[in-house]
Amino acid sequence: MKKKMKIATYNANSIRSRIELLKTWLGKHKPDILCIQETKVQDDEFPLEAFRDTRYEVVFRGQKKYNGVAIFSRFPLEEIEVDLPNDPVQEARFLKAKAGKIIVLNTYIPQGQEVDSDKFQYKLEYFRLLKSYFSSRFDPQKDFVLWCGDLNAAREPIDVYDPEGLWGHVCYCKEVKESFEDVMKWGFIDLFRQFHPEGGHYTFWDYRIPNSFQRKLGWRLDYILATEPLAKTCRDCWIDLEARQAEKPSDHTFLVAEFIL
Repeated sequence: MKKKMKIATYNANSIRSRIELLKTWLGKHKPDILCIQETKVQDDEFPLEAFRDTRYEVVFRGQKKYNGVAIFSRFPLEEIEVDLPNDPVQEARFLKAKAGKIIVLNTYIPQGQEVDSDKFQYKLEYFRLLKSYFSSRFDPQKDFVLWCGDLNAAREPIDVYDPEGLWGHVCYCKEVKESFEDVMKWGFIDLFRQFHPEGGHYTFWDYRIPNSFQRKLGWRLDYILATEPLAKTCRDCWIDLEARQAEKPSDHTFLVAEFIL
């Protein structure tokens, strides 16, 4: 018998600052899997006890003050990996686990800082390493692979509020678009775009811009991507705007995909 399954992704911008928001959201929406980025906490200080009563299994990889990824799951998590192979920096940006037949890849792609910086070159390299990882481990026509997270990349002009003015930004430029699309061509489908082909949908609103959320000055930087066998089971994919208006919100909000498996 087929069952509904809900998978979400969220850049928390400090999990310790979002404990109450996260607990409220988990209780209300009850996702089967939630992938979190930018936990900004080293492993021995991860607030695991705060989420004990949610009854989610939690795996995480963190570091002090920066980056950090976690997966909350109602299913047992197996085959866990915390490092992207051949990553020269090995920051806490990658977390892979298997939940049932779904292989979940939670990533926080480097932002890149400046186009002429070493950090930008590392960002492009990170996409190349992900392409190599997917190609060497999985079959996009057979495996149920889900890749999600804050990918720090806008795919199309409709994914940014000012496509002309923002062109050339480290998250919206030729090099990043090409690097991202090269990974997509391996065999991923953008689930949100399956259901919402129009523009004006964003997952990130910069704190530094006054009233950016109210003024709709956003970016779509967060994604849930799936191989074709898994994408065929997806019944909806949506952005939770309400959570961005909650008390003490992140600068990102939740992206949710629903499946019948």
